[in-house]
Amino acid sequence: MVDFAEDFLSIRQQCHLLGVVRSGLYYHPIIDSDSLTANLIMEIYQQSDYRYGYRKISHALKNKHILINHKKVLGLMQEMNIQGLFPKRKVNTSKSALNQCVYPYLLEGMVIDHPNQVWGTDITYIHLPDRFMYFIAIIDLYSRYILSYDLSPTLEAGFCVETLKAALEINIPDIFNTDQGAQFTSKDFTSELQKKNIRISMDHKGRCFDNILVERLWRTLKQEAIFYYRPETVIDLEKCLEKFVIWYNNERLHQSLNYVTPYSVYYA
Repeated sequence: MVDFAEDFLSIRQQCHLLGVVRSGLYYHPIIDSDSLTANLIMEIYQQSDYRYGYRKISHALKNKHILINHKKVLGLMQEMNIQGLFPKRKVNTSKSALNQCVYPYLLEGMVIDHPNQVWGTDITYIHLPDRFMYFIAIIDLYSRYILSYDLSPTLEAGFCVETLKAALEINIPDIFNTDQGAQFTSKDFTSELQKKNIRISMDHKGRCFDNILVERLWRTLKQEAIFYYRPETVIDLEKCLEKFVIWYNNERLHQSLNYVTPYSVYYA
């Protein structure tokens, strides 16, 4: 172990004796955190009823002790295709609002103690060198088992609906929990749940911890797969995600599951 105090030998001499490169002692890996920052930006953006612009979001991030240039925030928001609300010319005021369905949060105080009691879903941003991709996963909240997932270059609701249909071919939950994102409040998405008589639950606005189990999945995905493999193309990312899901379901031991796999618990 190299001693930086240099009480007896210089750093150069210690490295020579240990057979290590001196420059490696001062190297700290830099992790591309754009996808994590994008998630925080979207969280702040959705919490604001009046849709903050990039300047206010920059200050909100600073209040969270995240130092980032406002131009960087603007660039990320442009890639995510979101912007603050402001008066625009030639607005068609007679155009009807989007047909969205918002439901109450049903998980308050609930004990989730068996598979297919509650499923949950969310979308996370994954940053590639030239674009953002959007990843959705549907999981059983009791077993943490990933039932279905998909990757999309856009945030249109269609890929979320198809992911839901794939999961419903496996089983039917009692309750399905989401946030209040436009993809999940759309009629196309909620109608698929209603067809199966599934109770719909939606997180309180601004309460990101209501869907904490899915947020933990994103943390695992990005720390143990994305940041490790560093995919640079969509094809690389698709392969990375496929390997991750197989590993997560069938091999990863969860402390909260008494160190067994999601597959073992879900199909027990």
